[in-house]
Amino acid sequence: MRRVTATGVIVLVTAAVSLAVTFYFGLYQASMRGGFIPARASGLPTDFAAVPTWLTPLSCTLLHAGVLHLAMNMVMLGFTGRQAERAVGPLGIVILYVVGAYAAAFAQWLPDPQSVTPMVGASGAASAVVGAYSLLFGRSRAKAIGPIPAQVVHVLWLAAAWIVINLLVAFAFLGAGLAVAAWAHIGGFIAGLLLARPLLRWHWRKA
Repeated sequence: MRRVTATGVIVLVTAAVSLAVTFYFGLYQASMRGGFIPARASGLPTDFAAVPTWLTPLSCTLLHAGVLHLAMNMVMLGFTGRQAERAVGPLGIVILYVVGAYAAAFAQWLPDPQSVTPMVGASGAASAVVGAYSLLFGRSRAKAIGPIPAQVVHVLWLAAAWIVINLLVAFAFLGAGLAVAAWAHIGGFIAGLLLARPLLRWHWRKA
């Protein structure tokens, strides 16, 4: 019998809630009621406010713009999360995911605090898990640059690569008339890079 993992629980709960809420309210109302809206975080009034503003970085992870959006995020989270959970433990994955969600929301808020476009999807929070997975399981060929240790150079290279990839993807999708929360992905990923080793040490020290 396969052991239930924290990653598996997050995937199942996210999928179930996302499908149910979107079906009941419709994508527009669900996004406006539970999505992260930068303007709300800035104290500006918006329509359909339902979930307290401070909770919307989490509630937005339970909403998705369609089945394909949901499936892509859950596959990414499921694969990297299961591996990362072996290293940082169930509680470590939950911490990564929650902190990643708030880091993603902050990064999305920062460039346009008055935006009324709702952000939905678990990709920002999942990016924190991807960041931790990349650091913990990726092979590092980085070398020290002057006084900068090789480990720090490796982290910087991972962050730079993720930033470039996400900005290019966002630009490509923008040309097709689709919005991608690139800054949220970047914020979540950086949070994962910063938390990976502290959570690894904390988990094994506790174990």
